Amino acid sequence: MRFGVVVFPGSNCDQDCFNVIQNVMKQPVEYVWHKNTKLDHFDCVIIPGGFSYGDYLRCGAIARFSPIMNSIIKFANDGGLVIGICNGFQVLLEAGLLPGAMLRNKNLHFICKFVELKVEATDTPFSSGYKKGQVLRIPIAHNEGNYYIDDKGLAELKNNNQIVFRYVDNPNGAVDDIAGIVNKNRNVLGMMPHPERSSEQELTSVDGLGVFTSIVEWLERRSK
Repeated sequence: MRFGVVVFPGSNCDQDCFNVIQNVMKQPVEYVWHKNTKLDHFDCVIIPGGFSYGDYLRCGAIARFSPIMNSIIKFANDGGLVIGICNGFQVLLEAGLLPGAMLRNKNLHFICKFVELKVEATDTPFSSGYKKGQVLRIPIAHNEGNYYIDDKGLAELKNNNQIVFRYVDNPNGAVDDIAGIVNKNRNVLGMMPHPERSSEQELTSVDGLGVFTSIVEWLERRSK
């Protein structure tokens, strides 16, 4: 199995994601420059956090039009695994791969701290290694992490069990405490907290590692 980590101008968590896949998970991984369009040799594509294109216009609004995004949309529609973390989540929303939008944090300030998340769904390739109701300690670092979706959309998320992570103590005002969701086909995950920053004991938490171990185990099962 092989992972690809997308790099946009302004990405700043690409090396963190690469490190976890290569040095912690011991899996093959490549950087994928945003102007590249070939993804057919990957099993999972990671869109990392950062400030793609300086967050001009809106977070993720310009990155959505990078050459690689059409390939990512096709990759996802063909069943490939895609995970967007923080800015990556914002890009997935802008690209229409996930429903909803991001607003500025309710306090209108950048928030960077550890938060607690509750695992709501374990039947996804990204969360099967956790237990439902498990509480995780994972950091956030964002200015626009206030997830919004209208009442109809929220009802659909709930009916389809698409809410994967919720904040225990909502730090940003997100609707229904939402911290991470999947698409209806359950192969695309967007989450604002940074699991790659809580995947090694030196970082004081390994609670995020379960996201990556879940992906690897799911891919291993699928390949058998």
